[in-house]
Amino acid sequence: MVQTITKQDFLDKVFNFEASQEWDFTGDVPAIIDFYADWCGPCKALAPLLEDLQKEYNGKINIYKVDTEAEQELAGAFGIRSIPSLLFCPKGEKPQMAQGALPKQQFEELIKTILKVEK
Repeated sequence: MVQTITKQDFLDKVFNFEASQEWDFTGDVPAIIDFYADWCGPCKALAPLLEDLQKEYNGKINIYKVDTEAEQELAGAFGIRSIPSLLFCPKGEKPQMAQGALPKQQFEELIKTILKVEK
């Protein structure tokens, strides 16, 4: 199940940007962070796909959602200007941002190339 996280969850599970300027992913498995808002049509369309991907890659990746309305400081820290914005967080490498409601095939390609995870 895709988990909605707060700034504190992000600091604990993904990256403590308050303690370090240098990216240091702290998750156990690679992650995708979906920056969204409840009023955003493309974000709503993306939600079932993210749930499917979380099930298909169960235990291999984590998918988190950040409500940009409730977590404005966190969204600002990553320069989120349009939603949905997706932060792909591989282990041991720099994160990469993708924007828009991507099709499933493109998600799977990004999971494979950026996160280095196979089904």
